[in-house]
Amino acid sequence: MKKIIVKAIPYDKKLVTLSLESGVDYILAEPEKINDIKSLGRISTLTPDNFVEISLNSKQDEERAAEELKKDKKVLIKHGWEIIPIENLIAVSTGELGVEVKNLDEAKVAAGILEKGVDFIVILPEAIEHIKEIVKDIKLCGKKMELVPAKVTEIRPIGLGHRVCVDTCSILKTGQGMLVGNSSGFTFLVHAETEENPYVASRPFRVNAGAVHSYVIRPDDKTSYLEELRSGYQVLVVDSEGNTLRSVVGRTKIEIRPLLLIRAKAGNREGDIILQNAETIRLVGKDKKPISVVSLKVGDEVLVKLDDAGRHFGMRIKEEIKEK
Repeated sequence: MKKIIVKAIPYDKKLVTLSLESGVDYILAEPEKINDIKSLGRISTLTPDNFVEISLNSKQDEERAAEELKKDKKVLIKHGWEIIPIENLIAVSTGELGVEVKNLDEAKVAAGILEKGVDFIVILPEAIEHIKEIVKDIKLCGKKMELVPAKVTEIRPIGLGHRVCVDTCSILKTGQGMLVGNSSGFTFLVHAETEENPYVASRPFRVNAGAVHSYVIRPDDKTSYLEELRSGYQVLVVDSEGNTLRSVVGRTKIEIRPLLLIRAKAGNREGDIILQNAETIRLVGKDKKPISVVSLKVGDEVLVKLDDAGRHFGMRIKEEIKEK
């Protein structure tokens, strides 16, 4: 995840307080102001000595930055940078590359160059009004995912088993949920418990996500088994349009419940998921509306994400692997 740093030089208490409230990773300040900052909140700090600061005014400046990055240095490019030199530096870097920004648009560009982006972003004091906006966009929002409809081919009760409720630190909305499945290559959009029903109150922070063994898609192209999730872990929330954002796990709740096996097919790909057999558990239909597993029928179409199967400790690998 990209690190977000606010430059509090000269020191400004209002800027530092807003930065703390916004959830930035570091405050960049003069050494004599570090204690003042730490008295306001628990936050990591940096000083100008932590960086090699370079202004890109010529090809020679770019070459100097490249040499420093090849030495595993932390290089900060001063404001006024252009995209092509940053692309060149990202391509050769073995260190950490960051740039100064004054607004959200510059931060978005920096975060997306070469589909990788810089390693860290330094928000200048002039952007004080945009700090929360920048942090939310860079830290929480992710790349859009392609979801496709899959036709349900089988729905079958399979008995009792342990299922996992993932309680997040976010209030989710209709259309949002998590991507879960028996294979990392075929995951279903399992809807959050945002919908009212006659039996229990809604739990808009919760996704009743599936059996303990299931894969769940996490940020940064990683997966975990549902049973592995713990308080403080990050999970990926996805909506019916494929938009993504990061959410923090508040807790997980594992209980024995009756389970359903649901199998579906998209093109020549087939996948399945095991969910609790209850009215409050929903997938997302082709029409982008939540549909309860109790009312789901063979022939209905639900949204899924197709990918290459094959993970090792949650990381993508390429090897011959079959999941059944």
